[in-house]
Amino acid sequence: MFTRTDHIGTIQSDIEVFQAREEDTAAVLQLLVNTAEWLKSKGSTQWSGLLQGEDSHQTPEAIKRGEVYIFVQNDTLMGMVMLMQQASPWDKELWGEEGHENAVYLHRLNTNRAAAGKNLGEEIVRWASSGIHFPGKDRIRLDCIANNPKLNDFYKNSCGYAFKGTAVNPIGEFNLYEKPVTIS
Repeated sequence: MFTRTDHIGTIQSDIEVFQAREEDTAAVLQLLVNTAEWLKSKGSTQWSGLLQGEDSHQTPEAIKRGEVYIFVQNDTLMGMVMLMQQASPWDKELWGEEGHENAVYLHRLNTNRAAAGKNLGEEIVRWASSGIHFPGKDRIRLDCIANNPKLNDFYKNSCGYAFKGTAVNPIGEFNLYEKPVTIS
């Protein structure tokens, strides 16, 4: 299914990075749903809309725009991330109306549960800030739910993102993080 020659990088020595194609949509959506089910089993409502068929990040359209990257090991989808070069209405609501020109927005970081405990999420986040470059962009921004200490610790301490504040909207409180991109 994922056998192809257009990989754009490698992480963890044997996981190939690809820009998702339209034919990858079903597998990407299934990975997202699997993660939403796992989160639900842990008592979290995060990403619960996916279980009702609601995709607030419009993943199929993001794939068509070239904003979704997949991480494949031996023909198995191990992870994905969405990297948006334009701020979405969600991003503007949380970050404000100004300062988006130089930022890439990281959304839907997601790993296959088969990769749990192997630091794949951290490797994907590292790749997003140093393994791919977008002209005119000098920072990666992301948000995460404020009341999840483990997730906030992951972005701040494991991945080196700087805490930029907390934004509140009708859904809840979200912590904002930012990191300069690394050009190697």
